[in-house]
Amino acid sequence: MTVHACLREGGGGSPTAVVDEASSSLSGHLLTDDERRAVPALAGTSHAAFLSQDGERAAGSGDDRPVVTVRFFTAEGELPACGHGTVAALAFLAQRAGGREYQAALCVAGRVVEGRAVCGASSIEAAFEAGPVGLREPTSGELALLLPALGLRTAVASGACIATLGRPRLLLPLPTRSALAVLSPDLDRLAAACDRLGLLGAFVHAPISPSGRVAARMFAPSIGVPEDIANVNSSACLAAHLLGRQGTTGITVYMGDALGRPSTVTAAARRTSSGPMVEVRGTARIGHVLRLPERLVPPGGRTVRP
Repeated sequence: MTVHACLREGGGGSPTAVVDEASSSLSGHLLTDDERRAVPALAGTSHAAFLSQDGERAAGSGDDRPVVTVRFFTAEGELPACGHGTVAALAFLAQRAGGREYQAALCVAGRVVEGRAVCGASSIEAAFEAGPVGLREPTSGELALLLPALGLRTAVASGACIATLGRPRLLLPLPTRSALAVLSPDLDRLAAACDRLGLLGAFVHAPISPSGRVAARMFAPSIGVPEDIANVNSSACLAAHLLGRQGTTGITVYMGDALGRPSTVTAAARRTSSGPMVEVRGTARIGHVLRLPERLVPPGGRTVRP
């Protein structure tokens, strides 16, 4: 199934492939990682979420729901977390369950994430808690690699942050929204810098408005995504960063405009003893059914057969 995650006013959003590996179309066959890498290109999406159930029950949730394991892949390989993929997975599960309200326990990289969804007439609003978020200042060496790759001078580095949620990434403010709009990174150079530093990518944003709105762009060529339509986890990281820096408790992040796929993520941050926690929300729409071919060809790899 293709799910459009993090819509803006009912349109746009990030197309995300969601595959239930227990479905009849796969005869319960769990795909190999090479096969999973092939799915995003097949579906025409940047990311794919793969669902499976192992019979484990959700501890402490007051019911006997099975835990749904979710794994995320791009064409380059597996990710330890994917926020808009989590939104897409929750929407897929809610639509399949029927009814108006839905709750799920998702196992993502060994951590149980409690998610919720509310089904409307034409869309589904999904929410989950992300965190704790790790925050630190970037080193001068990191900035010396990253800023030139982004086409920026060191003078813009004030307020930069390395934020970790699943994987670390650079958060970088720019002085104006117009500066954000014209940003054109050297993607090969940025990929090399991120690979060297072990970073997911660079999340660049304009100043936050008095109402909490902020425009942003996410560049992640190192994982095969030159620019992300929506990046929920980076939005959560920004919310956690702004909570500590400005005391801001909630933001609405606008992304995807440069790609013609406007998207919106809302994030509300709070302090906890283990670090900032963030509730993130996105609206999703169920798209077309994804039918896997008999043979899957991972990018740059050999032909594999389910």
